[in-house]
Amino acid sequence: MECANLDECVENWDSIAGDYKTLENVNKEYLAKVEEVSDLQGQCMKQVSHQKYRLNFIAKSLKNFENDERQDIIQRLWKDINHRRQQLSDIEQSLPKPNGTYLKIILGNVNVSILNKEDKFRYKDEYEKFKLVLSIIGFFLSLLNLVTHRRGIELTFLFLLVWYYCTLTIRESILKVNGSKIKGWWRVHHFISTVASAVLLVWPNSETWFIFRPQFMIFNVVISVVQSFQFVYQQGVLYRLKALGERHNMDITIEGFHSWMWRGLSFLLPFLYVGYIFQLYNAYTLYKLCYHPHATWQVPVLSGLFFILFLGNAVTTSMVIPEKLREVKIRRIIKTYTRKMSGNRLGADPKKSD
Repeated sequence: MECANLDECVENWDSIAGDYKTLENVNKEYLAKVEEVSDLQGQCMKQVSHQKYRLNFIAKSLKNFENDERQDIIQRLWKDINHRRQQLSDIEQSLPKPNGTYLKIILGNVNVSILNKEDKFRYKDEYEKFKLVLSIIGFFLSLLNLVTHRRGIELTFLFLLVWYYCTLTIRESILKVNGSKIKGWWRVHHFISTVASAVLLVWPNSETWFIFRPQFMIFNVVISVVQSFQFVYQQGVLYRLKALGERHNMDITIEGFHSWMWRGLSFLLPFLYVGYIFQLYNAYTLYKLCYHPHATWQVPVLSGLFFILFLGNAVTTSMVIPEKLREVKIRRIIKTYTRKMSGNRLGADPKKSD
């Protein structure tokens, strides 16, 4: 829309000049609030550090009184100390944290802390959707590589894998800074996968590559399907936990199951282990190719990397499951006992109660 004449242009200019003065005042107030928030953050971080120091001092002192007769006081203090540590941990989730070494190398000292809970959840949601989109693209590129033998498509797919895993390592490091309880192995897994993808990218068009190529593309089809199932499961868990308010918004691994989660997990686990076994099969195939007369250095290196991925994935998942099964069993026993005791109280003879 344009002004009809010069007078209308002058009138519009005078109008927006008044609006700009309002904007300046709002901006000044905003900058003052930012400075105030920054000061409050600094004070909170100092107070949290002071509280931790005093708690550690008290906890260390309590260890010297293990033989004291007043065990009830000692037990109460330990309970209060653990509760306070949890409270401090919750407070820290709302405060900015320093970047880890990896993020400092990649991003420098840029602050990547997300302070708003909804923004944290949104970032986690975008992280899961990013993995899904790349899994779908990888699925179709793998199928395309199975039916064609164009080097350009191969290199595009392999470069995509390198970029994908590099991006995952950065995104997961940001999740870690913002309080995610992701196990160390899953982060190491993506660093190793980045190295493996880079080695695949520089693997020349040799006879050993043409032998392994179909198996590798089928492997990526399977992994893409498994990752799609993981997305559906993790999205359901994430939204359910957010609604219940029982877990931190940045949790991304298969830890922290509740009893109602096992229905979906029982469906997902077989597919996870199929992917792990396929990694072992890749390692075995590459190990046999090491004895091929035209084998290059990429063959033994990839064999070792695939075996490490299989071992780490299988052991980590297998260690988590029994622990969570025991927790679910204990929870059920406590629930059954509570119901039984409640039933006994309701069915008690009122005369005997007197």
